[in-house]
Amino acid sequence: MPRSGSHRHLNIVTRSELDRFAERLTKQQIIGVDLEADSMYHFREKVCLIQIAARRTSAVIDPLQINNLSALKPVFKRADILKVFHGADYDIRSLYRDFKISINNLFDTELACRFLGIKETGLEAVLKKRYNVRLDKKYQRKDWSKRPLPQEMIAYAAQDVRYLIPLAKSLHQELNTKGRLSWVEEECRYLSRVRPSNNNSGPLFVGFKGAGKLGPRGLAVLEELLRMRQKFAQQQDRPLFRIIGNKSLLRLAETRPMNLNRLRKTEILGSKQIDRYGKSVVAVVTKSLQIPTKNLPRYPRKTAPMVPAIVAKRVKELRIWRDRMAQQLKVDPAIICTKALISAIAVQKPVSMGSLSKMKELKAWQVKEFGRDIINILNTVG
Repeated sequence: MPRSGSHRHLNIVTRSELDRFAERLTKQQIIGVDLEADSMYHFREKVCLIQIAARRTSAVIDPLQINNLSALKPVFKRADILKVFHGADYDIRSLYRDFKISINNLFDTELACRFLGIKETGLEAVLKKRYNVRLDKKYQRKDWSKRPLPQEMIAYAAQDVRYLIPLAKSLHQELNTKGRLSWVEEECRYLSRVRPSNNNSGPLFVGFKGAGKLGPRGLAVLEELLRMRQKFAQQQDRPLFRIIGNKSLLRLAETRPMNLNRLRKTEILGSKQIDRYGKSVVAVVTKSLQIPTKNLPRYPRKTAPMVPAIVAKRVKELRIWRDRMAQQLKVDPAIICTKALISAIAVQKPVSMGSLSKMKELKAWQVKEFGRDIINILNTVG
């Protein structure tokens, strides 16, 4: 583990400092990376700090003060530098969204923990168990977009990242010993290609938890309430949940108060929310209740196709095998094969290793490790 005396911290707030640090990074074989963002405080979240640890040095880079991070792009793109993240999905999307930075040669320590069958995979829990290091999380929910940042917040941001390199090295070794390193490496290659979704088409209620329980009229009310909330959030530069929470919106779509008196009686919103948004809520509800029945939205339900008995039997046998294998390897069953993947295999029924490896849903490591078992089960069941 890194000792505090042997580790140097840099605060990088200018382009020239970043250029010098990026140059130093090109000589590294492995770096640890973490981010702080402001999703709790703004409508459009952004990366507020980038923390990078190298051998004996860690830096806190301030992208709100440096308007050009292009010096980092080649570092993240280089295949000969291993980039270590913990729970990389959000960070990869954010770096691409804000700076068009793509990652090459990724190692996700959270993913590695799951493939080793570790139950608690949060960085705090992992470091506590392995190194008896307690991470101080008191600034976790602070607004990282405020400037100037207090020195103690910058020190807090630097702390997690310096443990990533030693953690990655020990996990790397354990995966290698168990013969699972190539599994994680392939998963990391796929993970490094995730991108932020820019799907703004279609109604806002699609994917909103609980919307499927509403009838067409309730959906119309919910859709208008969601649009109203988005408009206020954008105007005030606040996250959606700080305007009106999801549960409250759902209850408003169910109760549909048509005047302020009824709205107060529902006790769904607090008095401040009623003062700010009450009239708009009532106006939206009233407008939605006037939409002609024929124009009301319908929740897009995917009707489950009738599964032939033979396919259901294949699913059952594949699940039994998968759960037994997960027990042997001491990992979560979904690591070996998700429910969706089992269904796809059962429906497509590949008859040979060649046809199994052509399935786009399967990774190469899954075919190599479990392909013969899968083909045997399919051929036995028929």
